Amino acid sequence: MNELGNYALILGIALAAFAVLTSMIGVRQKRGDLILVAQRSVYAVFAMVVIASGCLIYLLVTSDMSLEYVASYTNVDLPVFYKVTAFWAGQAGSLLLWSLMLAIYSFAVTYRYRHQHGELMPYVIATAMVTQIFFLALNLFSANPFDELHSVHADGSSHIFTPVDGRGLNPLLQHPAMIIHPPTLYTGYVGFVIPFAFAIAALLSGKLDDNWIKISRRWTLFAWLFQSAGIMLGGWWAYVELGWGGYWAWDPVENASLMPWLTGTAFLHSVMIQEKRNMFKVWNVTLIVATYLLCIFGTFLTRSGVVSSVHSFAQGSIGKFFMSYIVIALCASVYLVIHRLPLLKNENRLDSAISRESSFLFNNLVLLISCFAVLWGTIFPVLSEAFTGEKIVIGAPFFNKVNVPIGLFLLFLTGAGPLFAWRKTSLASLNKAFLYPTIIALAGGALVFFFVTQHFYGLMSFILAIFVGAVIIIEFIKGTQARIKANSENSMTALKNLTLKNKRRYGGYIVHFAIVIIFIGITGTIFNYETKFEIGQGQTTQVKDYTIVCEKIGFDDNANYQSQYAVLNISKNGSFLASMKPEFRMYKASEQPSTEVALQKGLQEDLYIVFTGLDNTRQRAVIQLYINPLVTWLWIGTFVLVAGTLICLLPNAQDERTEIKTVKKESIAEKQ
Repeated sequence: MNELGNYALILGIALAAFAVLTSMIGVRQKRGDLILVAQRSVYAVFAMVVIASGCLIYLLVTSDMSLEYVASYTNVDLPVFYKVTAFWAGQAGSLLLWSLMLAIYSFAVTYRYRHQHGELMPYVIATAMVTQIFFLALNLFSANPFDELHSVHADGSSHIFTPVDGRGLNPLLQHPAMIIHPPTLYTGYVGFVIPFAFAIAALLSGKLDDNWIKISRRWTLFAWLFQSAGIMLGGWWAYVELGWGGYWAWDPVENASLMPWLTGTAFLHSVMIQEKRNMFKVWNVTLIVATYLLCIFGTFLTRSGVVSSVHSFAQGSIGKFFMSYIVIALCASVYLVIHRLPLLKNENRLDSAISRESSFLFNNLVLLISCFAVLWGTIFPVLSEAFTGEKIVIGAPFFNKVNVPIGLFLLFLTGAGPLFAWRKTSLASLNKAFLYPTIIALAGGALVFFFVTQHFYGLMSFILAIFVGAVIIIEFIKGTQARIKANSENSMTALKNLTLKNKRRYGGYIVHFAIVIIFIGITGTIFNYETKFEIGQGQTTQVKDYTIVCEKIGFDDNANYQSQYAVLNISKNGSFLASMKPEFRMYKASEQPSTEVALQKGLQEDLYIVFTGLDNTRQRAVIQLYINPLVTWLWIGTFVLVAGTLICLLPNAQDERTEIKTVKKESIAEKQ
C-alpha cells in the first residue's frame, strides 16, 4: 500500500507539471484542446492525491508499523478515531493534507469555471498547480509519509524493520477537536491559494479590471470563513485541553494563523472600493499576494520547527525549501505588479477624508499594522538568535500592549464605517448618524463604569461594543421599517427579506455583530481569577462563591493510559451546581503526561478546574482553579460569525443572471 501511495505522489507531480505546461501553451497559442487537457490533468491530480491520502489512512488504521510515520504517531491500542486524526499529527501527514485540500480546491475551481473566464482560467490552473507541485515535492523528497523503517546491520546491510508497537499519538492531540480543527484551519489556509491564483492570472493576462475581484471574492470569503472558524476552534481546543486556563497565548503557531486572517480581512474590505470606485488596484493585488505568502509562511512556522511552540508537533529540515519558495513567489509577484503598474492605476481619487473609502483605508492600515506587529513579535526570537547568538523571546505582554489599542480602534471602525457615505459625508449627516449610537454607548458606558469596572481598556471595550451594537441594530430597524412602509410586510417578513435581498450588506452587519460579541468575550479576561489549593477526600474548601467538596480521589488504568482523578461536588451560593472530574493522565506508548480539564460553562463565567497531581503524602489532590468570566460569549460570537458569513456567501439572483449571460457569451464565442 505504501508503494501505491508513493506512485500516486509521483504521478501527481508529473500530472501537475503537465497541467502547468499545457495550460500555459494553450492560452498563449489560443488552443482550446490543450486547455481542455490541462483541465483534465487537474482532475487527475486530484485523483492521485486522494489515492495517496487514502493509502496513508489505510496504513494508519491497520497499524502498519513498518512505516516510520505510522510508528511515530500511533500505537496498536490507539482508538481508530485517533488513528485517523494521526493523518495530520506529523509533518509529512500535514503536508499531504495541504496537498489534499489544494487538490480539492483546484478540482472545484477548474470544474466550476470549465466553460467560463477563458482568459483567466489557464493561468489560474498554472498557478494552483505550481503550488501543488511544491507541496507534493516536499512529500516525495523531504517528508514522505510512506518511508519505511530500516535497521542497519553490522555488515552494513539494511533491512526493513517493523517494531512491535509505535510511539503513540501526542496526548494533546487526543481530543475530539483535533478531528476538525486542523482540517478546518487548512481549508482556510489553502483556500487563499484560489484568489491568489486569480490575482496572478489577472497580472499575467493583463485583464486587471474588477472581474477577477468579483470572481475571487466569494472564494476569499469561503477561505476566510474557515480560517476564522479554524482559529476559534484552535482557541477552544487550547482552552479545554492545555490546562492553563486561557484560549490564546500569542504562541507562534497561533500567530501564524492570525496573520493571513488579518490581511485576508483587509482584502475583503478593500475589494469593495475597487468594485465601487475602481480604486486601490495595486493595494488589492498586494494584499492577496501577502495573504498567500503568509499562508505558506504559517505552514513553514508550524512544520519547520524554526520556532518553539506548544502547538508545533513536528520538526524537520524543510525550512530551506519553504524559504526558497517564499522568496521566489515574492519576487515573481513583485515583478508582475511592477510590470503591470500602468494597468493598475486608480480611475478615481479620494474625494474626502470623511468618506467610506477613507474608513476602509484606515481599516486596512490598522489591520496591516497589527499584522506587522504580530509578525515582528513572532520572528524576533529567530532574528535575534541569528544576529546576536541570543534568543530573545517576546511574550504576551508585548502583543497585548500593541494589539489591544489596535483592536479597540478596529472595533470603533467596525461601527463607524457604515455611517460614512461613499465619496463624501457632510457634517450634518455625520452628526445625525452618530447621535443615537453615541448617546446609547455613553449611557451604557456610565452604567459599566459605576457597576461593573473602571479598568480603562475594559471600559473602552464595553463602550465601543455598545456603540457598534447600537449602530447595527439601528441599521436593521431602519431597513425593516422602510420595507414595512414600502411593501406592507409584517416585521418578521420585512426583516427576513431585508437580509436576504441584500445578503452582502446585512450578512456583513451580522459578522460585525459577531465581532462585538467576541470582543465582549475577550474583555472578560480583565475579571479572570485563579487559585491553587490542596484537598483530601471528604474535605471541603471555599473559593469565592463556590463551595467545593472532594467526594473521591481515584485511579484508572486502561490500554491507552493510566490516570489519577478527583470527583469534586460544586455548589454556588448554596445551590448544587455540578459534579466535576479533573484528571491527570500518563499515556503508556508515548510516556507523556496530559491533564483533562473539568469545565463548567456559563454565560456569566466558566469554572475551570485542573488536577495537577497529588501532594507529597499522596492523600490530597492538588487543584488549580480558574474562574473565567464571559468566555462562553467567544464561542457564541463564533457561531454568529459563521452564520453571517454563510449569508454573505449565498448567491444573489443578479449574480446568477450575470453568470448565465457570461456563460452564453463565452459559449457563442467558442463556437465562432
